[in-house]
Amino acid sequence: MAGRPLHTFEVVRTEWLTPHIVRVVLGGKGFDTFTPSEFTDSYVKIAFVPAGVDVEGLPHPLTLDSFPKDQAPTLRTYTVRRADPSAREVTIDFVVHGEHGIAGPWAASAQSGDVVYLAGPNGAYSPDPAADWHLFAGDEAAIPAISAALEALPDDAVGQAFIEISGPDDELELTRPDGVELRWVYRGGRADMVTDQQAGDNAPLIEAVKGSPWLPGQVQVFIHGEAQAVMHNLRSYIRKERGVDAKWANSISGYWRRGRTEETFRQWKRELAESEAGKAD
Repeated sequence: MAGRPLHTFEVVRTEWLTPHIVRVVLGGKGFDTFTPSEFTDSYVKIAFVPAGVDVEGLPHPLTLDSFPKDQAPTLRTYTVRRADPSAREVTIDFVVHGEHGIAGPWAASAQSGDVVYLAGPNGAYSPDPAADWHLFAGDEAAIPAISAALEALPDDAVGQAFIEISGPDDELELTRPDGVELRWVYRGGRADMVTDQQAGDNAPLIEAVKGSPWLPGQVQVFIHGEAQAVMHNLRSYIRKERGVDAKWANSISGYWRRGRTEETFRQWKRELAESEAGKAD
């Protein structure tokens, strides 16, 4: 990852979609080096450069290796909501939880002309036309990827989409085929503020998915969100209780975990993967 190029974009405009989601559209010269991904779960690493670092004075072409260790950017992973090569714009939607974190507060205060650096994109999932139906589930963090996947479905697609949000004010108009049912699931507060009775093993998204009818035929599954709800609850439901083969359920993972920064979350994911690999042996 360290030697990969950084694409230099500028903020073009911002728009609040809900009280907790702000859209940031990036343009400028970024598309000189940026190539959009073919996947609907396309994601980038946003490199937040510490204040006072003279980026122009660093070795170019700019990569993460260009920065001295004591000036290394902080990386945050975000889904590309839309990449438009003709307009030379990249759209990213940010969930904002007050002053918490790095990316959310930056997006909330972003101004036209602000410079931002992206690494990537990467991705691995797109809706498979061979599936008989599609199951999507996630929280606010998964809305961009679910939205992009819904838009990519053929008009005759069938499926179910469950999205957990704070409440009615956070609902969005999402384009989807008529045969895909969309259900908004309310948790009653911000994801980082509700008690354990509405989060983790008790996240209302879990019951919403488990309590809904299971459609006939081959399903393709896309589930992302808070790690405890997804990895320790919904993944086992899909793989074990419903018996969905890994081929059709290979995009189930946590985007974030309550009480952890992205750095400690990545460490937690590595430990989980190592533990599961050991059990498989």
